[in-house]
Formats: sequence, C-alpha cells, structure tokens
Amino acid sequence: MKRRFDFCFAAILLALTCIAAETPISPDQENPNEIRPSGVPAHRQRSKSKSTADSDSEASATPRPRRTHRATRSHESEDDSLPTQTVPGSIPKVSASSVIVINVRTGAVLYEKNPDQIRAPASTTKLLTGLIVAETGSFDRPVTVAQVDTLAEPVKLNIKPGEIYSRIDLLRALLVKSPNDVARCLARDNGGSIEAFAEKMNQRAAALGATHSHFVNPNGLPDARQYSTARDLATIARVAYSNPTIRSIVCLPQLMFRYANGRTRELENTNKLLKRLPYCNGMKTGYTEAAGKCLIASGTAGGKDIIVVVLGDSHSGVWRDAGALLAWALFNPSAG
Repeated sequence: MKRRFDFCFAAILLALTCIAAETPISPDQENPNEIRPSGVPAHRQRSKSKSTADSDSEASATPRPRRTHRATRSHESEDDSLPTQTVPGSIPKVSASSVIVINVRTGAVLYEKNPDQIRAPASTTKLLTGLIVAETGSFDRPVTVAQVDTLAEPVKLNIKPGEIYSRIDLLRALLVKSPNDVARCLARDNGGSIEAFAEKMNQRAAALGATHSHFVNPNGLPDARQYSTARDLATIARVAYSNPTIRSIVCLPQLMFRYANGRTRELENTNKLLKRLPYCNGMKTGYTEAAGKCLIASGTAGGKDIIVVVLGDSHSGVWRDAGALLAWALFNPSAG
C-alpha cells in the first residue's frame, strides 16, 4: 500500500514540475496579428521608444542638449499609452474636445465629435498660410527679412533683418518646424503687410467653404479674434493635401535649413506621427494654452487617403487620438 502511494505521489510531483517548466506564452504570441491603434502589428508595436519633450510651434525653438544617459522605459510614455483596439471596426474613444475624420477623395465625414465648436486653431493656422504662399508660386523669389517679421515670440527660427532667403526655403521651414517669425515674413512678403495677408486668409477660407473661421495673423498666436473649427480646418487641409508643393513638404521628418550666413541647422518636424506611423504623410501641429494640443494628420494606405483633425487635446492624448483615428479610418472597411 505504501509503495503504491509513493508511486502516485511521485507521478503527481513530476507532472507539476513539467507544467512549471513550460515557457509562458507572450502577449505577442497569443495574437501576433493584433492591430494596435497605430495600425502596426503588436509584435512591432513593442519596439523601444525614446522619451522626448514635445516640440511644437509654441514650444521653445532652442535646440535641446542631447541626453547622455538611457531613459528608463515607462508604461506612462506616449508610445506605451496607446490602447489596444480589440474590436474590429470600433471607433476609438478620444479625449480631444473637437474631432473630425474625412475621406480626402470623396469629402465624406467618417467620424465627428463637436466638429463645429469654435476653437483657437493655434499653429494649424500655418497650413492655410502655407497654402496661400504655395498657390502664389514663384518659389525662387528672393524674400528679404524685415524688422517687423522678427516680432513673433516665443518660437522663432531667428532669421535676421536684411537676410535674404528663397520663398521655397522659408515655406519648407514654416511647415516642418513652424517658426512664427518665418510665418510673418512669408505673410508680409505675400500680402504687403500682416493685415493685408490676414484678409487674403479670410477670403481664401471663405472661398473653400470654411465659413466659421476668422484669421488675423498667419501664425496662430493667441488672439480672441482668431478662431476656426475642426470642420473648417479639415476643409482647408483637404485642399492643401491636393497641392503637390504642400504635400512634398509636410511629409518630411526633418529638414536642413541654411541661414544667410552659411550656417546650417537641422529642423525636426513637429508632427511626431511621421516617425511613428509608416502610413502618416503630414500635416500640421499646433499648441497654445488656450487651444490645447492640436493636430491635423493625414495618412494613406490601400488606395485610401484620410485626414484627421484633433483640437483641444492633451500633450500625450493628441498623438494617441490622432493615431488611433487614422488607423481606424484606413484599416477598417466599416469606416467607409
């Protein structure tokens, strides 16, 4: 009897040992084709992320010193905070105050949340500024910087009065790095004065059907008289998307800018989604305290072109929300 008990006990112990020795299945192995809001399979989503401070038109333009230590990976980082989209075709929950998603080719609205809410557009304004400059052409035209152009805090490229640049070089800097002095320089050169250019902005916006907007400056700095809506900005962005010059610029992750004295500086695009999402191909960021984090993001995949406008979001939420909406609209057939 005792021998039979010892044999049974040994068999049970051996079984438990084998179970404990099995290799646990990672979340990636459970569903390697799981689609995240970024549209990237889960096994690619878990790549190491670099924690960087937000860089936008209203953030400091002074180059930051490179970190010499390795940042600790945190689940609170912007990349890791992306929620898993588990239900095919489900619309992602977003924290932004105002949102709209459109199909560029048809103009159809795929999703909206307070799309007609009047809001400060911040530096998304510069997409309209850039569109007017691009439509004017004469890209090789020399532009001489004036003293009045430099009166644009807080973010500046620090172009100096009397310096001469080509219109295309300034336009590229405007849409990639979003400096306010460059916006003023281009606007004055194009319209004769900031006030005259603002009138051109209002006329162009109205002609496009963006009738619930009003502009008084070309850079989006705070002014109670300057406002727009997510729907109007999507309307403007749709036309900008069809402009080949604008499209060739807003997709650039970085740009080398050469100052008049020969010095060069690499400008990194303020749109972080360009480096995070392979299907993102533009367009324009924005931030002020009044506006919150704003982003007009475009993407293309499978013959579909999508524009997402996110206004009044948080610093981390803007990337998560725009990325999730882009993925939903591009990769879910039910999105239309």
